[in-house]
Amino acid sequence: MHQDHVSFLHSLFGENEEARKKIFRSIKAKADAKRTTIERMADSMTSHFGSNTFLWLNVFLFIAWILINTNQIKFVAPFDPFPFNLLTNIVSLEAIILAIFVLISQNRTAKIDDLREETHLQLNIISEKEITKLMKMLTLLLEKQGVNLSEDLELQKMLKPISEEEIQKRLEREIL
Repeated sequence: MHQDHVSFLHSLFGENEEARKKIFRSIKAKADAKRTTIERMADSMTSHFGSNTFLWLNVFLFIAWILINTNQIKFVAPFDPFPFNLLTNIVSLEAIILAIFVLISQNRTAKIDDLREETHLQLNIISEKEITKLMKMLTLLLEKQGVNLSEDLELQKMLKPISEEEIQKRLEREIL
């Protein structure tokens, strides 16, 4: 009997291994597969430049640059004396390039987050409608069995469909 019940549910909801794979494939994985070359490069650069290794490499290079150009290391001739104009230009260019890569990566991540948020919203709306429908069905069954639900004001409110537009307008008023 149990196996028949499970088979019935599988046939009703169409669950099979292939359907589950499609459901569980993440939004991020789908978005990653559609990245442009620049977005892939930006993600890679952001990943590498956001590491401790890159931090320590910069610290080492800046200290070596300053020591060399303040004539602290005698066997290497200074090539960018104080106020280190060349170093300033290099660091400025590095900051500009890194900022652009970070912004590209953040913009892509924001798009994924927006899609995920919209998906959750749509699923929540569908779930709300389904739950309301189930509550109506359960109410009908209880009333058919002679249970008086007319005095349950909370249930009466819950059985009324929720207007997404009303909620959106209320939130817009509060936010704006």
